[in-house]
Amino acid sequence: MGLMGVVGWKRLECPVMVGGRAVLWGWALLCYTWCPRSSGATAAHFSAGYVLDDSGGLGREFDGIGAVSGGGATSRLLVNYPEPYRSQILDYLFMPNFGASLHILKVEIGGDGQSTDGTEPSHMHYENDQNYFRGYEWWLMKEAKKRNPGIKLIGLPWAFPGWIGRGENWPYAYPDVTVYYIISWILGAKKYHNLDIDYIGIWNERSFNSTYIKLLRYTLDKQGLQRVRIIASDNQWEPISFSMMIDSELHRVIDIIGAHYPGTKTVADALATKKKLWASEDYSTFNNEVGAGCWARILNQNYVNGNITSTIAWNLEASYYEDLPFGRSGLMTAQEPWSGHYVVDGPIWITAHTTQFTQPGWHYLQMDGHLQRGGSYVALTDGLGNLTIIIETMTYHHSPCIRPPLSPFHVSPQKATFYLKGSFHKVKTLKMWYTKLGFKSVNSTLFHPLPPVKVNEGVFSLNLDVDEVYTLTTLMTGQKGTYPDPPPSKPFPTNYKDDFSIYNPPFSEAPYFADQTGVFEYFVNNSDPGDHNFTLRQVVVQRPITWASDADQTISIIGDFKWINVTITCDVFIERLGNGGVFIAGRVKNGGIYVRRSKGLFFWVFADGTYQVTGDISGKEVLMKGVSGVRAREWHTLTLNLRGSSASGSLNSYPLWENVTISETSHGWVAIGTRSFEFAQFDNFHVEAS
Repeated sequence: MGLMGVVGWKRLECPVMVGGRAVLWGWALLCYTWCPRSSGATAAHFSAGYVLDDSGGLGREFDGIGAVSGGGATSRLLVNYPEPYRSQILDYLFMPNFGASLHILKVEIGGDGQSTDGTEPSHMHYENDQNYFRGYEWWLMKEAKKRNPGIKLIGLPWAFPGWIGRGENWPYAYPDVTVYYIISWILGAKKYHNLDIDYIGIWNERSFNSTYIKLLRYTLDKQGLQRVRIIASDNQWEPISFSMMIDSELHRVIDIIGAHYPGTKTVADALATKKKLWASEDYSTFNNEVGAGCWARILNQNYVNGNITSTIAWNLEASYYEDLPFGRSGLMTAQEPWSGHYVVDGPIWITAHTTQFTQPGWHYLQMDGHLQRGGSYVALTDGLGNLTIIIETMTYHHSPCIRPPLSPFHVSPQKATFYLKGSFHKVKTLKMWYTKLGFKSVNSTLFHPLPPVKVNEGVFSLNLDVDEVYTLTTLMTGQKGTYPDPPPSKPFPTNYKDDFSIYNPPFSEAPYFADQTGVFEYFVNNSDPGDHNFTLRQVVVQRPITWASDADQTISIIGDFKWINVTITCDVFIERLGNGGVFIAGRVKNGGIYVRRSKGLFFWVFADGTYQVTGDISGKEVLMKGVSGVRAREWHTLTLNLRGSSASGSLNSYPLWENVTISETSHGWVAIGTRSFEFAQFDNFHVEAS
């Protein structure tokens, strides 16, 4: 079952080299043979030794720990938090030596298409259109830089505006057009926000195109953007690694191979390229203690098992409605701007165990690996005498990530003795930070400082239990930042109004509206200087090059997913003549990547003077239809009442239809939207729930 007894450190001076990493297995096996042990010895008595030595050279360069905002709309609700809570959340994410202290921020290059939990607006809705103030990723990158000027920035597209494909749902049909689009985003970041983008990706979790990647590199260089590095292909290790091996020019222009959810493993071709290997998206797990365990395990084992030098979590902070796909899969939770409530979840402090005591540019030691009784350890140095060791003992049932499936393994209590060699031999003390994840009725201890560990002639020991994380470091920095408790959690207001009358809005989207297909933006209606001068307008008029199964209709949701009885009122303005149309809806059940099959109660009016009531967004389940007299380019007021199993609708304050029977147990968000990708405006939105 394993090794019993204490390994004597004087007998462990010659570690065995395995794959370039020093371990003590050879001497440990000798000890297993020679050392007396009691037949009644328990796992708690087990001891093994591990050498940490830089005299034979260092391992791979460490590139940092990061997180993704986007893919999509995962930071949508963050921007609507009132101060000081919004700044507090940002501090927990980005401020050095305070919380997660992230080294990398990766953002979606908005493409007007659904990208998991919503759409993010493009900087170029149309070919002749450029606007570098849409959305919130520009703001988020600036806030990150404000707190940590050294943070690295990555841009990656999920969807693309439809005009790029020239009628094809494919971004590589005209690679010069797509390159122009991406380069414009990089240049716009610098020109309008003074943001230097460090890395650029190709197309999230979709096919890559060698011609496009080469042209992108050529154009970056031509534009003076040599510093921008290319990551490919934000999918699996293959086929990009093999393609690089057989195409020397492709190999030259790609700087980093980025794989998603690699399960801490890599492949031979990726290693053979001798390129940097990143888990350019990972984690994606509900942020409870198991999620923290997942994150702790892969932060270490991505390097131990896969030589992966950067791990980037999807997602940064769960700032989207929880009942959208992958709810609460962020490093922390900030999904209630109306109340100001947020939660600093365990993954924040798991991140801190690494990020607060390392920096990109440090190097892993060659000596890292698995602990004899389960768990892992890594050690990093700045090359100037500083050393940071991170140890994790996550158990199988307490650390699975959402993907890929995790093979069973066993972890048990153990004693670990570390032998500091080379430039670390003279280290006298190590500062120690500790996490113990609690399960069932046991509370977690998160990122807690412990008394320094004394190092005696290069040797120290630790008694390790299961589901623990330790950081031991020569650095005297490190802080568990804290703010007063935020306000208590509250549901979405049951009486909510928005007339969209705001001069110079700080963001292009109205508060709390979460676009699921299409993009709804603040709009100044110069043709109507009266009651409808300021409106909310749907602006995507061509189906984007999609990443997910976008609906054929546009839709933006708002409110509480638990709402059953609601009254929704909204002024609507159809702009498209002939076949234009708009809707208001309640009890909307699906969003995100499932928006195409969204159910609910949808009240439509069309430019041809008809109306419909349907049980789905696609309009296939028609519950009632008739004549309304509505015409395009006129303002009309729609009202939808949902009470128990009955629904009714009014037009311009007059009843239009009633006695439609619906499921009394149904519940969901409320929504506005359009019949197709078309211009339309909305004003004086009001919802009352009971």
